[in-house]
Amino acid sequence: MRTVIHNIGRLCGILPASVRRLEGERMSQVESLDDAWIELNDGIITAFGRREDSQPGINADDVIDAEGGYVMPTFCDSHTHIVYAGSRDGEFRDKIAGLSYEEIAARGGGILNSADLLHNTSEDELFRQSLARVHEIMAKGTGAVEIKSGYGLRTEDELKMLRVIRRIKETVPITVKATFLGAHAVGREYAGNRGAYVDLVCSEMLPRVAEEGLADYVDVFCDKGFFTPEDTSRILEAAATFGLRGKIHANELAISGGVQVGVSHGALSVDHLERTGQEEMECLRSRETMPTMLPGASFFLGMPYGRAKDFINAGLAVALASDYNPGSSPSGDMRFVMALGCICMRLTPEQAFNACTINSAYAMGVEDRLGSITIGKLGSLIITEKLPSLAFIPYSHHTPFIRRVLTPVPSSKV
Repeated sequence: MRTVIHNIGRLCGILPASVRRLEGERMSQVESLDDAWIELNDGIITAFGRREDSQPGINADDVIDAEGGYVMPTFCDSHTHIVYAGSRDGEFRDKIAGLSYEEIAARGGGILNSADLLHNTSEDELFRQSLARVHEIMAKGTGAVEIKSGYGLRTEDELKMLRVIRRIKETVPITVKATFLGAHAVGREYAGNRGAYVDLVCSEMLPRVAEEGLADYVDVFCDKGFFTPEDTSRILEAAATFGLRGKIHANELAISGGVQVGVSHGALSVDHLERTGQEEMECLRSRETMPTMLPGASFFLGMPYGRAKDFINAGLAVALASDYNPGSSPSGDMRFVMALGCICMRLTPEQAFNACTINSAYAMGVEDRLGSITIGKLGSLIITEKLPSLAFIPYSHHTPFIRRVLTPVPSSKV
């Protein structure tokens, strides 16, 4: 099927196929065409150009009038915990009263509360609740999402979460990547015996996950009060025997060594990074690991924001993701993430745009198919209302701006 979108005010996010991510000064550039059109064949971008250069609507099966709006790639959200049961709104009151994330966790709340709720929720009900959240983020312009387990903390419950993620992947037209995060916290049954819990992750959970083919990646919460760099290294080594690459929670609560251990094991991304120094920046230089920052968690918890501007000025790449979860970032609105990147991290709109598209696509391993306007990539696109500029998207961050989202399913789904 041939689809043509014409009368585009501005076509944003054009990149050659050779560009996998943007670093340093290149993050400040968004290549665009004004008064443009774009052609898709069976959901794949096959051509684009200016209106004056051709007549794109001839012989098209579907012609879409953009009515002068922008056309841009859908957002890629490379870090979420969108599969969970219920909510943690009760802890919201604790946060308002002044308790920190660490204090709530130390009292047995936080992740452990979510694990208790999930344990008592059927797979079908968990799927129903989680699918509603996926439809929510799709309506807000997300075309690819990574979803973690980690609220099971028991083998069967972790598998239940990953099976729900698989069902979501089979149900929705967007790209879904699954990450096994059994090492999100130490399960209640192993309180005070973290080593035994790491044994469980390595010797029982990982083999079961691999046997059923349920995960694309493996994650560890390497941070103060959770898992050490030594624990993380052990889990990543075990995961590597099953062909699972790392995506690491690091440096949310302290400078933990998580960045260094992630890089040393070739992790695809190291995420959070609210607390980093020069050593972490140097560790990431000229490496394939993508630094990924989660400003929604900083906003909700009142924590420092990641030093995205310093990373970019140092010549590094940065991705932004939502961290959609019930305890520290209960929102998957990537437009708001882009706005926080500008307002609170002092990124330019262009830098924030690239951090939420091509670089976040890289951080979930789909940059060859998504994240930019590139011939041969999937035509997963946002058609906006008429906009005065790209900056309007994060500037007026709650004014409706999406007219339509295209999420075509290719013959071979990513």
